[in-house]
Amino acid sequence: MTTGAGTTANTWAFVFSAWLIALAASLSALFIGEVMGQTPCNLCWHQRAFMFPLAVILAVASFRGDASVSRYGLPLAALGAAIAAFHSFLYARILPAAIEPCTQDGPSCSGVEMTVLGILPLPYLSLAAFGSIALLLVLAHRRRST
Repeated sequence: MTTGAGTTANTWAFVFSAWLIALAASLSALFIGEVMGQTPCNLCWHQRAFMFPLAVILAVASFRGDASVSRYGLPLAALGAAIAAFHSFLYARILPAAIEPCTQDGPSCSGVEMTVLGILPLPYLSLAAFGSIALLLVLAHRRRST
């Protein structure tokens, strides 16, 4: 079954799933910053710089049936994942650098304020989102190639 522009239904499902993850991550970041009032740290800002365009690019690719989105989406996901991995290593204290507070008087990225439900740290969630998007784009590319 072809859904458009040479895209199989399974390939489209991978791209659409990647878009849903990017959309959820982008909306969550906006909610945390704008509604909850948590100013993001520098590493969070850099991750947003890669996640926000992914939400737009993957939306367009999903609705146009563009199976070649992995060519331009995967580098964004990989770079975002690299920054999120670095942030996660800082959070886990694997790297010796100290995490700077998100604002001068605000919460630290290592504090409980930067967790979801008090147990899921935001750097880990960001890494999981970028990793999931990258995996789905690789699967879409492989499905398209066969």
